[in-house]
Amino acid sequence: MKRLMKFGLVLAGLAILSVPVLAEDMVTLRKGVAIEKEAGAPVMPKVENKDVKRVRNYPEQPPTIPHHVRDYEVTKNANKCLSCHARTRTGESQAPMVSVTHFMDRDNQVLATVSPRRYFCNQCHVVQEDVKPLIENTFTDVEDVLKTGKDKQ
Repeated sequence: MKRLMKFGLVLAGLAILSVPVLAEDMVTLRKGVAIEKEAGAPVMPKVENKDVKRVRNYPEQPPTIPHHVRDYEVTKNANKCLSCHARTRTGESQAPMVSVTHFMDRDNQVLATVSPRRYFCNQCHVVQEDVKPLIENTFTDVEDVLKTGKDKQ
């Protein structure tokens, strides 16, 4: 019994020692404001509004939205995105048409209209904001990985 108690105390001590302590230079969303103080609201970042297509980082990545969508209504009864991106509207708007994959149901049957599964655009597509990342990004594009592999051979 004493052995079991000693073992339990050792485990408890190790658990206390393993609790992570925040370093002074650690980046957090609170930006160094103590938890008991009210942090000021962050500045709303500017949405990039360049209407330029971005390169995608991987196959099947949903394209990003190159313009603001602040007052766009996307509800079960209306979808502002389709006023430009619908098949019948691309001629006058010069916007890219919604992908053909958006016209398929879950069984890959082609539909005449956008599938309800693909109707809420901002589930997958996002606008780009002009912000500094919280942490360094170490993402490597697949083309760079393939190129590096060929260079090693």
